[in-house]
Amino acid sequence: MLSEEELIQIRRHLHQNPEIGMQEFHTHDFLLKQIARLPQDHLSIKTIPEVPTAILVRIAGSNPKRTLGWRTDIDALPIKEATGLPFASQNDGVMHACGHDFHMTVALGILSYFAEHQPLDNLLIFFQPAEENEFGGKRFFDAGGFQGDYKPDEFYALHVNPQLPAGQIGSRQGTLFAGSNELRISFIGKSGHAAYPQKANDSIVAAANFVTSVQTVVSRNIDPIEGGVVTIGKFNAGQAMNIIAGQTDIEGTIRSFTQQGMEVMTKHIRMIAQGVADAFGQELKINFRQGGYMPVVNDEASSSFFINYMEHADDVDFKIVEPAMIAEDFGFLSNQFKGTMCWLGVNDPKHTLHSDHLTPDESAIEKGITAITGFLTARMEK
Repeated sequence: MLSEEELIQIRRHLHQNPEIGMQEFHTHDFLLKQIARLPQDHLSIKTIPEVPTAILVRIAGSNPKRTLGWRTDIDALPIKEATGLPFASQNDGVMHACGHDFHMTVALGILSYFAEHQPLDNLLIFFQPAEENEFGGKRFFDAGGFQGDYKPDEFYALHVNPQLPAGQIGSRQGTLFAGSNELRISFIGKSGHAAYPQKANDSIVAAANFVTSVQTVVSRNIDPIEGGVVTIGKFNAGQAMNIIAGQTDIEGTIRSFTQQGMEVMTKHIRMIAQGVADAFGQELKINFRQGGYMPVVNDEASSSFFINYMEHADDVDFKIVEPAMIAEDFGFLSNQFKGTMCWLGVNDPKHTLHSDHLTPDESAIEKGITAITGFLTARMEK
């Protein structure tokens, strides 16, 4: 098995060499080298050209009743690191600011354990690219990656949480994370001189009306118990203070704890946008992209077993948590396969996920591996 010192060195190497989604070629090669160091007696590896940086490792079980899957994401974010760590990112403008270096290290630790202790059930470890930007799990699924011996009956995953103590596991039954939908809208009017507004058609005025009106989508169309968020994060228009803007481009995100809520919000945003465009006599371009970012909903049976194990395991610190509005493309996989996702605490309460100062506590790695290998072993015995 990989020692704690080896795991920390692996994590630091991954942290120093972050790569954007679908470009994780160094990460892919490094992971393959680490996998090659492990006992190969029961291991097989699947890759596919459609998603070239993905790796699916299978460990054949000794007496399999099912195939369990464990997923880790491998990509980083376009963020310039500001931690000052001696092993800070060497790729300028790219950082593992969401803890995927931790996720990969824990996954390698799990793989290392079961490579030396053959599991009862078949076990898949999925090193998935492009969680942050191009929903790599859905891409791999759509390309036929999970078929035959490589099809899981259940899928599990974790995500680091800087607000929880190092090594603490947090989860819940039902929805853990929200679904997310990208929104891009353009209002197209007619540019002109600021002194002659009657000869132009101001796209900024139309777009500003849309931004104001869209705030009612959640408050007047979504059950307050369900929750939802519409955030407009980008608003681009204009070239000079005395020129009426002929086009305004808006980008935002929609988040909901249910897929039904997502569909209701999308419908009403489209209606409002079209109504504003019609009222101001403008052309409308509107595009939504949800991809694989569906709500992460923990299956009742698997999450019940998961929670029961974690609550009673002597070496696990476990907490029932509230749902969070963050999005995770594991939501797509959890809609295809039964399973459960959880938090792994990394004790950096001063910083949030995606912070350029995020500094997780490395003691969480060993604790996370212990908790997950124990759970998977217990699951296989049922």
